[in-house]
Amino acid sequence: MSHPLVRLPHLDLESFSRATGLHPGLVCRLVALGLIEAYPGPSGELCFPPSQLSAAGRLQRLHADLAVNYASLGLVTDLLDRIAELEAALRISSRTRGGRTWTSTG
Repeated sequence: MSHPLVRLPHLDLESFSRATGLHPGLVCRLVALGLIEAYPGPSGELCFPPSQLSAAGRLQRLHADLAVNYASLGLVTDLLDRIAELEAALRISSRTRGGRTWTSTG
């Protein structure tokens, strides 16, 4: 059995729900769908890394702005992440070859 050297900060379900403005039941549903990462705390309760606050905000914006249902948000976020990866790779490739990207003007 191993123990971490440093205790990582985390939020319990109530604190996370309050910080995001999401109902605790919805937070649990998002965890079950794999859209928000959580891990079991010492007594088995859900604990959330602070990084998941921004993930929850992103999910809320996509749900509100694009009217995407929660079950489909996983696909949408995966596609958006993949697009960001491809754009980053294209920028790096363009810089190393000294070429222009499809978005550059002039």
